[in-house]
Amino acid sequence: MKLKRIGPILLIIAALLLVGCASKEQDTGLADSGNSYYQISQDEAVQMMGADDGHIILDVRRQDEYDTGHIPGAVCIPNESINADQPEELPDLNQIILIYCRSGRRSKEAAQKLADIGYTHVYEFGGIIDWKGEVVTSDVTGEPEAETSAEVSAEKTGHPMIQVTDGTNTIVYQLNDSPPAVSLYQQLPLDVAVEDYSSNEKIFYPPQALDTTDGQEGGGEAGGLALFSPWGNVVMYYGKFASYPGLYLLGEAVSGVEQVQNLSGTLHIEAYEAE
Repeated sequence: MKLKRIGPILLIIAALLLVGCASKEQDTGLADSGNSYYQISQDEAVQMMGADDGHIILDVRRQDEYDTGHIPGAVCIPNESINADQPEELPDLNQIILIYCRSGRRSKEAAQKLADIGYTHVYEFGGIIDWKGEVVTSDVTGEPEAETSAEVSAEKTGHPMIQVTDGTNTIVYQLNDSPPAVSLYQQLPLDVAVEDYSSNEKIFYPPQALDTTDGQEGGGEAGGLALFSPWGNVVMYYGKFASYPGLYLLGEAVSGVEQVQNLSGTLHIEAYEAE
C-alpha cells in the first residue's frame, strides 16, 4: 500500500520542479532561447546610460538618418552592414551595448545578429521615434554641422524646391512653408524606395516622422505633393486628388509632372536650386 502512494507523490514533486524551472526562464528577459539579447524599456535604457560601466549606445539606422538626429554619444553602425563578422567598432564581446533604430524593427534584427556573433550584453530598446530624451545633430565636440545644400537653397529661393529622381525620371517640386514641408526638407538628401499605391499615387516613407503642427489639409491636381499622416508616407500624385482627414499639402510639381507615374526603384531626393 505504501509503495502505491509513493508514485503519485513523485509525480507531484516533478511537476513542481518543472514549473519552477519555467518561471526562472520567463524571468531572464531574453528575447529568445539560445544566443539572444535583452529587450528593455526606454526608461530602463536611460538608467543604464547613466552608469559608468563602459557601455556603448549603438544607432543601427543609415548614416543619413543618424546625421539628421541621434541620441547623444551614440555611434552609427547600420544594420545592413552587420553580418557574421565582428564589427571593428565593437572589439569587446562582453561590452554592454544599448541598441536602437527608428521604430524598433532594425534594432531587433541587429541585436540578434550581434548576439549570434557572440556579444553577451546586448540590450535593445526600440526606436528614436518614441525617444523623449535629447536628440543632437552636431558632432561630439558640440560644433554645429556644416550648412547643408538644402538650407542654402531655402535661403536663396524663399520657398524651397526639391528634386526627385529615380535616375531616369526627374520631378522638381516647390514646397510650401508649412511645418510638414519644412520637416521633410530638413531631412534631405534622402534615398528611399518608391511604391505604387491606388491609381494615381506614388509614395515613399521619410526616415523620420514629419511635423504636422499647423499643417494644411486639402486636395489638388496632378503634381501635388502631400503627407498622409496616419501612415506617415509622402504621396506624389499624378492625378486629381480629394481632401482627406490627415492629408497635409506639402507643395506641387513645377516640372516633370508627367513623369511621376513612371517612378520606380529607389528615389534620390535633394534640394534643388533654380537657375
